[in-house]
Amino acid sequence: MRLPRRPGTPTVRRARRTPLVAKRGGTVQPRRRPRHVIVLEDIHRTFELGDVRVHALRGVSLSIDRGDLVAIMGTSGSGKSTLMNTLGCLDIPTSGRYLLDGIDVRHYDDDDLADIRNRKLGFVFQSFNLVPRTSALANVELPLAYAGLARAKRRARALAALAEVGMSDRVEHLPSELSGGQQQRVAVARALVTNPALILADEPTGNLDSRSTADVLEIFGRLNLEGRTIVLITHEPEVAERAKRVIRLADGRVIDDVRQAAVSDAPPGLGGTFQGQHSHR
Repeated sequence: MRLPRRPGTPTVRRARRTPLVAKRGGTVQPRRRPRHVIVLEDIHRTFELGDVRVHALRGVSLSIDRGDLVAIMGTSGSGKSTLMNTLGCLDIPTSGRYLLDGIDVRHYDDDDLADIRNRKLGFVFQSFNLVPRTSALANVELPLAYAGLARAKRRARALAALAEVGMSDRVEHLPSELSGGQQQRVAVARALVTNPALILADEPTGNLDSRSTADVLEIFGRLNLEGRTIVLITHEPEVAERAKRVIRLADGRVIDDVRQAAVSDAPPGLGGTFQGQHSHR
């Protein structure tokens, strides 16, 4: 899907996709995955609104390890949303370098970025963004359908993803027949069904009550315990408390970066409901 280019977005050239395998001695071997899922180097994003230049990001540099659970916090106007759009390949920095799972996204056009989003990223939104009048199962199958996966395979993977978030008994329900917490579980299943390098969640508990919030955070914790890399964009301290690392933004800059648990440790506050083993996907 081609996204409309925002005013002030740099023009990029079409680039060849990064190969997924490498040949050595005539044998096809898997390409080694980099340690860092995200690397940002001196990222700036400037918007031009008439004669006014708005500096949304000012020299942001950070890296996120594979298997980490990171919360990014900031008040309105801090640059948090712009950073989320950058991480999600929904916007291109004015300057700086962004590597996503080893891919330098600066040189890709809109069509290739859409493909990268489908292969490398799983999105979870505050408003769930489920397709109305479409079952939970069909909603979770959507990214696999876009990727061209055969119907039987995508059904099997979607059922497995729904089971992973405790929704096996609701696969044929429509979004209107589900509670807010259940809809967000379906959204999480949709995000993980492609086995992405990164799950990017934008205010995932913003529309949930306290019990549903606890359930969804428990699911994120358990998914991270299995080795999945997750970034939570949030303004809620109780959400950030469950992260292994908390990054705070203000005026487009990183002002604080606190490690609350080692990447290899279980997430803080993870309960005993779920059990998992590290597999570092």
